[in-house]
Order: sequence, then structure tokens, then C-alpha cells
Amino acid sequence: MAPEIKGKKYKKPKKSAFKAASQKVKLFRANDPILSVFMWGVDHTVTSLKHVSIPVMLMRDDFKSFQKVGVDNHYFNKDCMPSKFNIKEYCPLVFRNLRERFNVGEREYLESLTAFQPVQQKHLYKTGRSGSTFYASHDRKFLIKSVSGEDVAEMFRVIEEYHKYVVQRQSTTLLPQYLGMYRITVDGSEHHHIVMRNIFCPPRVRIHKLYDLKGSTVDRNASDKELEKHLPVLKDNDFIKDPVRIFITDEEKVDLLDKLKSDVDFLSENNLMDYSVCLGVHELDREDDEVDEDDVFDYFSDTEGEEIDEPFSPLIEINLSGNPYAIESTSEAASREIYFLGLVDILSPWNAKKAAALAAKSVKHGVGAEISTVRPKQYGKRIHEFISKVVHGCVESSSG
Repeated sequence: MAPEIKGKKYKKPKKSAFKAASQKVKLFRANDPILSVFMWGVDHTVTSLKHVSIPVMLMRDDFKSFQKVGVDNHYFNKDCMPSKFNIKEYCPLVFRNLRERFNVGEREYLESLTAFQPVQQKHLYKTGRSGSTFYASHDRKFLIKSVSGEDVAEMFRVIEEYHKYVVQRQSTTLLPQYLGMYRITVDGSEHHHIVMRNIFCPPRVRIHKLYDLKGSTVDRNASDKELEKHLPVLKDNDFIKDPVRIFITDEEKVDLLDKLKSDVDFLSENNLMDYSVCLGVHELDREDDEVDEDDVFDYFSDTEGEEIDEPFSPLIEINLSGNPYAIESTSEAASREIYFLGLVDILSPWNAKKAAALAAKSVKHGVGAEISTVRPKQYGKRIHEFISKVVHGCVESSSG
């Protein structure tokens, strides 16, 4: 007979099958399975580093290290990702340290790259000579560039010197701000990606003119096909013909040219050349009535990267803090402008192939011709002189 408790009969509870709570899985949805794996990998590697104490100083082995994870039968996320893949993060402690020095928080980095899928950039930079593809994080803070194995090897060659230089300059540089480097393997195919800060930030600022400058005049014109694009990437001769000049304060000019001189000296010392000064110009008083669906500066909402049909208004306050590449013009400029200026494509070494190209072009165009392929020291000096001529300093303080 069942026992009584406080005048009530106690009923033995019925047995029921125990059902375990299902694990909540973070989904990484992207149109491209490579991007899904990239997002998963960034989440995994950043999260795993939370349990690694920050060293007082980096050791030489840190610049050769990597962390690697392989996944097989990824059943709980099979609708979004391949069932089998590997991801390797190169120099994890080094890049975490660089993110800290460039004032990029781990949470910011994680959410920007994994909250929503990155968006392919068709015109943001020119397509690299090796067929590089660019993606931007959904909030436009960071760029993801596909690179070759040779680029990865070159990064390994210079990463220790690059880190030392960033420390010495206290992160004051026009060089790309490298924040992570990854290798993704899916179906036996390897894909390498480098993450860097986006020069053109904040995201609501539309670039109206875009230049790729090397300080050379031989074969440095945008092609007719390029000029047909909504936002063509113009080159040195196009820049010289255009009435575009950089009007900033004297103090800003000295600071800009000092950074550029230091940067090109660093690149020359590390035998690097064939890089470019990427210059984007935003016209503050210009209203954009149309949004081109292929324009890389379309505006994105907070949900799934959906487009918003909202033109830019000059009444919107623009906050340039946190972007080391942005400078607002002075009143000397023909119109109020914001200049975005930084060095890109810095991983090309001077080698036998470049030397042969120099010899061939010298025969074709003459020894004194301003050809783009020259030795690193001459290359750096020329590009610094070119930018020095087009930057105009004024006594007044910058507008804003």
C-alpha cells in the first residue's frame, strides 16, 4: 500500500524515457562552402585562444607555429558545410598580438567575420595578378583576401620583421594591417586566406574615385573595359589627367609622408616591391541617388547582409576615428572630400623573374623610362616622390 503524506496518498511517479537536451550548435551559413568553413574556423580558433595565456613576449617559434583542426562527418551542420574539412591558422599568437596592437578586439573580430557571411567585393580593389578574390565582413570592417601558397611563404619570410616594425612604429603605418592567416582544405583542395583591415571604413561612406598608384607612367592607364565599370580602378596616368589632388593640413602632410617614407624603407629593406598606393576619394557634398547592386559600397542591414535602398546623405555624421587610412580635406580642395590612402599588395619580392622583366622593359621602353618594375630601393623612392608631389599642405586646421 502506498504511504500517506499529510493525509494524502503518495503516488509513485511514472517512469519516462530520459531525453537529453540537444546541443545548441552555432550555424555558419554561406552561399559558398569555403566561406562556411572559414567562418567556422575563425570561430574555433579565436575561441580556443581564450584558454591560452597571453605571453609577456613572443618567441621565435611563435612565428613558425600553427594550430590545425580536422572535422569528419560534421553531421549536425551538414546543410551548411561540407562533411569533411581541415582548417589551419598560421601564427595564432602572433596575429592575436597584432590584432591587439591594431586595436581590434577578439569579440569584434569574431562577430564581424562570423555573425553573417562575408560579401564578395567585385570592384573594391583590382583583381590580383594571381586571380585573388576579395570578401568583406558583413560590417565592412575587415577584408578577406584569397592568396597563393607563394604569398603564404612570403608572409612567413617577413612576418617577424613586420611584427617588429609594427611594434617600433606603435602601429602608425600605412601598411596593410594583417590580422589573421588561414588555410582551408575541402575535398583535397587547399585555399589560403589573409584577413586585414578594410581601408575604406566606415561602411556607409561611398567611394567615388578609386586609384591604384605605383609612381610609374609606362602602361599605367586603365583599360577601356575597366573604364566602363561603375567604379573603375584608375591608374597613374589617369590620376595625372584628373584634377584630383590631396589637400590636407601641413601637420597631416608631414605625418602622412613620414609614415609613407618609413613604410617604403621597411619594404625596401625586406626586398619587397611592386606594391601600390591605393587611394579612394569620397565627395562629402555629393548625394548618391542610385545604388548599383554590383557596387561594393552598397549599404547593408544588420540581417543576413540584405541590401538597403538607402542613398548616402551628406547630413549623416561620419566618424573616421579608428581608421588610420582616412583624412578629411581642408577648404583648399575644390569640394569637401575624404581621402582613404594605404599601401596594398606588399608581398611581391624582388627576384630573378622581376629582374628579367626589368631588363625586357628597359630594352622596349629605354633605360630612363618610368617602368613599374624596378629594384626595391628605387621603387620605394619613386612612389614616395610621386605622392609627395600630389599632397598639398595648408596652414589651417582640417575641416569638420
